[in-house]
Amino acid sequence: MSSPTTNRVALVTGGSGGIGRAVAERLARDGIAVAIHYAGRKEKADETVQAITAEGGRAIAVGGDVADEAAMATAFDAVESAFGGLDVVVHTAGIMVLSPIATLDLNDLDRVHRTNIRGTFVVDQQAARRVREGGAIVNFSTSVTRTQLPTYGAYVASKAAVESLTLILARELRGRDVTVNAVAPGPTATPLFLDGKDENTVDRFAKATPLERLGQPGDIAETVAFLAGPARWVNGQVLFANGGLA
Repeated sequence: MSSPTTNRVALVTGGSGGIGRAVAERLARDGIAVAIHYAGRKEKADETVQAITAEGGRAIAVGGDVADEAAMATAFDAVESAFGGLDVVVHTAGIMVLSPIATLDLNDLDRVHRTNIRGTFVVDQQAARRVREGGAIVNFSTSVTRTQLPTYGAYVASKAAVESLTLILARELRGRDVTVNAVAPGPTATPLFLDGKDENTVDRFAKATPLERLGQPGDIAETVAFLAGPARWVNGQVLFANGGLA
């Protein structure tokens, strides 16, 4: 990793593993100081911090429930205290419960919506108050809002709400020079996607894209790095990073 060439600072929620970790490490390679957020896996967040600092980057770990406004205010405070401000917020944290709508436990529905909708609202609210001029806010949706796969009802409903929040916040921040976008990954080789799927199912998802492979966390991280850095004219958009999945 090259020496830092920027004073920009990023907070990545859910940065302890999967896509979040890939995003944190990719932003660090651009010289951005990164705060790795975790909810319950501090040791994983610490591993990400160590990987970044070992390459000459700047990183800290911050904890908290994304749906708890007090906890997230404290996490944002910690980032600003450590690095002097905040320029980029990437909100990857989320959960997924799969079930047909007819049989879904409504407690699971509430849990998904608390993390994915309220959590996004809480993080975006803090980001809207704190991100500096020239900054970027990046939320996470899913390509299943287009593919409409059975059993994804609760998850897709939550992510459709995330897309709406994203587009409205972009317009509410008029005049601030802060972009707000969402990334909608397709099937990506992470524990969240692979858990509970047999090999045939995974192969079917891989072959569904014209590129005939699953996405990798690094593929999604490149999209985020674009939105967090040079993409100053991309605002109020949902970018589908899915290898051409319909």
